[in-house]
Amino acid sequence: MSSPITAIIFDLGNVFINWDPRNLYKRFFPDPEAVDRFLEEIHFAEWNARQDAGRPFHEGVRELSSRFPQYASLIQAYDTCWEESLTGTNDETIRIARQLKDSGWSLYLLSNFSMEKFNLIRHRYSFFRIFDDLIISGEHHLVKPNPAIFHLTLRRIRRTAGECLFIDDSQANIETARQIGLQTIHYQSPTQLKGELVNLHIKGFTT
Repeated sequence: MSSPITAIIFDLGNVFINWDPRNLYKRFFPDPEAVDRFLEEIHFAEWNARQDAGRPFHEGVRELSSRFPQYASLIQAYDTCWEESLTGTNDETIRIARQLKDSGWSLYLLSNFSMEKFNLIRHRYSFFRIFDDLIISGEHHLVKPNPAIFHLTLRRIRRTAGECLFIDDSQANIETARQIGLQTIHYQSPTQLKGELVNLHIKGFTT
């Protein structure tokens, strides 16, 4: 039987803030498929994860540009125009988090995010103040789904795995969290999230 939940840990990207690098690159390419081919060719996801793990952007840009010199200006654009990859906030999820906070829950944020980019937005969005603590991968040089960042988070918030509900849109992150013993919700939409909170009898969302 699961332990009583005492804390809720949220992901950030595509849960509260929508992020899509294709939004930035669509003005450089004639069609969406060309954007996808470019991102796949330069192995964007793996490269960007290194910045989420703490590598400075200027180093990442230099390294990738040396491997793909024909795309140097496009690679630099992701650093220079990074904020264009943010496509707005998910206001309904923010309302859900505020309702949880108002119901007395301890809330935490665990996000794969470059610290230099997070520092650009951390004071822009008031919903960050909902959280009791923010665990940002770039600060700790660890990224999800590495189990180490989950263990670090549990030590930092002084909770056992079974006491925590973890909400993330990545199946890989959810699977690691489950293996460690966290209770989980694989986030797909605010409506689905609300329904699962009700099913778990989370205070503030009981029927």
